[in-house]
Amino acid sequence: MSAQGAGKQAGGGFGLLSLLSRLRPLLNLFTSLAVTFIGLLAITFFIGRVMPIDPVISVVGERAPREVYEAAYKAMGLDKPLIVQFALYIRDVLHGDLGKSLLTSHPVLEDIKRVVPATFELATVATILGVITGVPAGVIAAVKAGRWPDHLIRIMGLIGYSVPVFWLGLMGLLLFYGKLGWVSGPGRLDIFYDGVVPQVTGMILIDSLLAGDMTIFRNAISHIILPAVMLGYYSLAYISRMTRSFMLEQLGQEYITTARVKGMSERRVIWRHALGNVMVPLITVIALSYAALLEGSVLTETVFAWPGLGFYITTALVSADMAAVLGGTVVVGMVFVGLNLFSDFLYRIVDPRAK
Repeated sequence: MSAQGAGKQAGGGFGLLSLLSRLRPLLNLFTSLAVTFIGLLAITFFIGRVMPIDPVISVVGERAPREVYEAAYKAMGLDKPLIVQFALYIRDVLHGDLGKSLLTSHPVLEDIKRVVPATFELATVATILGVITGVPAGVIAAVKAGRWPDHLIRIMGLIGYSVPVFWLGLMGLLLFYGKLGWVSGPGRLDIFYDGVVPQVTGMILIDSLLAGDMTIFRNAISHIILPAVMLGYYSLAYISRMTRSFMLEQLGQEYITTARVKGMSERRVIWRHALGNVMVPLITVIALSYAALLEGSVLTETVFAWPGLGFYITTALVSADMAAVLGGTVVVGMVFVGLNLFSDFLYRIVDPRAK
């Protein structure tokens, strides 16, 4: 072989190795996602199998003849080995088939598409309220550590963690809706406004703005503000606590002392340098808080009759509609994974060193 040919072969080999090294993080990401997705489906599937609810009876009823029961049992694939059932379950999910709801007689995926916008709307407003109040509260608590503002903020956070959200929601309804009349009652809109605004995103606040109907927008605000504040208070407690912890660690670093010695203003030291260096872990905290509100708004949606994913899953569970329960659980798990990926993407924007 000539020296030129050997050089080309070696160059091609190095080029392939370089390409593989660049693709390795992407391959690792896809592998991690695949393993996480299969693990999520496995947990969901086997929880559905150990639940003390017979899915066949849920379909045919308790008084169905034996032959009808057995026919439904085979039609649902429950006569096959468990590993085969799991493989079929993965196949169906990958094809977008989460089963059929017993309550609505619609595919579960269609039901979830209908109710998810309401949950996203509520959780988004609650997270915004939690961030714009929780982050400054955590910073102030860290700066005033050991003094009365710190104690007050920590007590407020402890209350947010300790008080059951359903009790807080009921008391809020009793006071602000029943007694004072400052907000509207349960639901997303007054009943006579329902269906007036064309659904574009499924989120009433956005759809009413797109339609230019400020009357419905104000009505939607009056309905969402109380449940959003209840959820936002829980988010505030978590975010403020974590922000305080991150800031205390940064305020003890040498670069903070150096900045102060150089005569930099205290406001710039705290809000630009110290807070800037905690943004990466803080993004994870906010993303997880947002995901927790999407998943944990079940009680809030039940108390406020909010027609979202949490209310849908609760109603399905009470009615033994396991297809809807498991489908909703899979969606919540995928939301967690998606938000983690999104927070990783934000890392690269906030901190170029993450690249």
